[in-house]
Amino acid sequence: MRSFTYERAMTAEAAVDAVSRADAKFISGGTNLLDLMKLDIEKPGHLVDISRLPLRDIEELPDGGLRIGAQTANSDLAAHTRVRTRYEVLSQALLAGASGQLRNKASTGGNLLQRTRCPYFYDTAADCNKRNPGSGCSAVGGFNRIHAILGAGTSCIATNPSDMAVALAALDAEVELLDAEQTVRRVAVTDFHRLPGDTPHIETVLRPGEMITAVLLPPPPPGRQIYRKVRDRASYEFALVSVAAVLSTEHGTISHARVAFGGVAPKPWRSVEAEDELTGRPATMATYRAAAEAAMRDAVGRGHNDFKIDLAARTLCRTLAQAARAGGGDAR
Repeated sequence: MRSFTYERAMTAEAAVDAVSRADAKFISGGTNLLDLMKLDIEKPGHLVDISRLPLRDIEELPDGGLRIGAQTANSDLAAHTRVRTRYEVLSQALLAGASGQLRNKASTGGNLLQRTRCPYFYDTAADCNKRNPGSGCSAVGGFNRIHAILGAGTSCIATNPSDMAVALAALDAEVELLDAEQTVRRVAVTDFHRLPGDTPHIETVLRPGEMITAVLLPPPPPGRQIYRKVRDRASYEFALVSVAAVLSTEHGTISHARVAFGGVAPKPWRSVEAEDELTGRPATMATYRAAAEAAMRDAVGRGHNDFKIDLAARTLCRTLAQAARAGGGDAR
């Protein structure tokens, strides 16, 4: 690990001011950043510790939504009564991610900012446009079993690892940001992460000096919420495919649906195509299959990860069928 300087910010205003220098980075739980610093992938010259900022509260909003402070630990968020009872898909997603020890340390803001990465990103001998823009992507012609089938290009096919962000995408959450001029702006979670395009090393829409201060949840959507994660082993593993689904039925007809995928794209993948196929149609397996086909219509396999296309479709169908049964729908 290279040498660096360190300071602890005591207010959000001081934090965004301190990180304005070119080689500075925020650090909170450090569950991703410190690993990358040890591997000489991340090389900040100055760390601004924001872990003590008073941003841990989970507050109810006047419209019935929630404001989640950026420093709220993943474990505290998953266990919060309002989250467990009104935003079950978020609690389920958090508990499916990482280990208990990491959830105790990882923050809500840090979870959103963890790097989109793959084994080639960690291997400094491999070509990786994220580490060295313009060098190429070893995964495209290499072993790409865990890589993206949606939203990727030839510059990068890594997948975003966050379970939490997939649930937030299905819940229409927003990210609250603060900059050095004390200007606050809000960005939809579905717009917060960028697709790789020609700049895969730029992963979010954060501007220089901006900091996440909160995540905002609107009032809970109608229907049953379910998060399903398919992975190679039962714990402490990134998703091969995950699905966050919200489904409401009335007399056997789907009245409201939201679908988001994880493990399939460089960002949490909200599928409006699947939602359009579901809404207003009978809660049957034929409808779920049509929605899955629509969701995977633009999917591209690269050899080793071809299986993900069918896996994602089947995972969506099973998740929707479970949601419909739990909500009183007909899942024939």
